[in-house]
Amino acid sequence: MSDEASNRARVAVEAIYRAESRQVLATLIRLLGDFDAAEEALHEAFAVALEQWSREGVPANPRAWLVSTGRFKAIDGMRRRARHDASVAELAKETEPTTTIETEQQEDEHLQDDRLRLIFTCCHPALAPEAQVAMTLREVCGLTTEEIARAFLTKPATIAQRIVRAKAKIRDARIPYEVPPEKELPDRWDAVLRVVYLVFNEGYSASFGETVTRHDLCGEAVRLARVLIALIPQAEVLGLLGLMLLQDSRRAARASAAGELILLEDQDRSLWNREQIAEGVALVQQAFSIGHVGAYTVQAAIAAAHAQVPTAAATDWKQIVELYSLLLQADPSPVIKLNRAVAVAMRDGPLAGLELVDAILKRGDLDTYHLAHAARADLCRRLGRTKEARASYQRALSLTQQEPERRFLRKRLAELLALPANDPSLSSINH
Repeated sequence: MSDEASNRARVAVEAIYRAESRQVLATLIRLLGDFDAAEEALHEAFAVALEQWSREGVPANPRAWLVSTGRFKAIDGMRRRARHDASVAELAKETEPTTTIETEQQEDEHLQDDRLRLIFTCCHPALAPEAQVAMTLREVCGLTTEEIARAFLTKPATIAQRIVRAKAKIRDARIPYEVPPEKELPDRWDAVLRVVYLVFNEGYSASFGETVTRHDLCGEAVRLARVLIALIPQAEVLGLLGLMLLQDSRRAARASAAGELILLEDQDRSLWNREQIAEGVALVQQAFSIGHVGAYTVQAAIAAAHAQVPTAAATDWKQIVELYSLLLQADPSPVIKLNRAVAVAMRDGPLAGLELVDAILKRGDLDTYHLAHAARADLCRRLGRTKEARASYQRALSLTQQEPERRFLRKRLAELLALPANDPSLSSINH
């Protein structure tokens, strides 16, 4: 086996792992009926692929090949353990495939449904909300426990415990691996949409790492929303998909070629994806036409208001403040209050916004949320309150782990450090 063939196989395996591993895992969970067994089978299948594809090349349907290989590896392991455990012997018998060809055909047909089954299982109401999020990010999206912990400012051991307990709950309570019947969907819908939104948010604004966005997570969230719409095209699912498309439409303009963060007001709008904007706006209009709308649809309407104007200066901040006021009725969260405060600052000036931001921070709701301190810093900067701006930028810098954001905050700090503590030249700067 040549080094060149090994390298080609390694590159192919790594690419397929990034693109297909969670889909393969979802199918293996359905076939094997156990999360841990499926994860072990997944890793064994990719290990075999690395060795075998170096000799034989990548198969025509690598996904089906990985499912079949993982399944057979799992069954072989069950057979070996069956000598000592009758229950394992029965499980091996139940999961025994008929033929390899039939298995590959079945896996290809069931693949898309398997992802949907997996997310509904991870979001089962018997699981605690924090466990639902951890399970979905781990099993559906493939984040490590360390990545999930960083995303939610939690210790990896805590995340690991949540996942272990959730798997045990699914096993012990015999939670079915299925899309629930229509009569049970309302009890599951909010949790599923919330988790899909959290997955998108982690992709849209990565909580750590070297890039502003994680395109894989954004794409996965959008794909999951499309699957959900096919199941039940209700207003909030339409609104959620519209919101994600409108936000993701700005992807190419949100960072420079060097990976530096670019704020909304400074983005090159010619780089925005007009097809995504058109689809997102149409989805928002469709959601409002259905009737009752919730937080996702109102957020999508705000994103549409930004997306449909040619320049930042043309933004209708009065409309956006009104939409945020409407959004607060559906979701009176501190983050929404913060976003409304920033919109008020753009409509009425930085002092009006700063008063609202200070009131939010005084309550302690967002004391560890770096964007709250960054917003306060920017408003102080615009008011010429340089000393306060420095302190807030430093606080924001201490709370963020995303490198482009850290570089942006350091740049703003460096600019302020060159100024006296209160520079009247900034006092006239408004929106």
